[in-house]
Amino acid sequence: MSVAFIKEDSAETASETMLPARAISAELNLVTEAGLQALDLQLNQARQAYEAASKIEDVNERRRQAAIPLRDLRYFAERVRTAQLVPAPTSTEKVAFGSTVSFRREDGRLQKYRIVGEDEADPKAGSISYVSPLARLLIGKAIGDVVSVGDREVEILAIS
Repeated sequence: MSVAFIKEDSAETASETMLPARAISAELNLVTEAGLQALDLQLNQARQAYEAASKIEDVNERRRQAAIPLRDLRYFAERVRTAQLVPAPTSTEKVAFGSTVSFRREDGRLQKYRIVGEDEADPKAGSISYVSPLARLLIGKAIGDVVSVGDREVEILAIS
């Protein structure tokens, strides 16, 4: 049989479907209860997407469709495995992991962020990672404290 009629995967096709692993932070994988639930959900979604892609008959298309779900499956499996659940803070005296902090910037803007794990952080939605520069400066501080953020200052107004 002529090679032209044989459907084989080429090394080039296989390499196109091998995506680099998602970067995993060297920081502790601290998570809130909601963050852990979100990781579990994302792991299950990646597993379902991979299983669906695995049912595709054409081997090249299967590899293409499975590449992203497989990469995500590995990432979220590792994040769930290494997750360290941090209970919600019991005090509002000092900023801690899981706290929501309201503060005023020098220019008068009021901002409010919840300090959460890296995978849960979404500044546009009002949450920042505990390893972000701002969160690192705020953790351990109390209402009324002024923190220098670069050449600017922020004053903590509330902790919840």
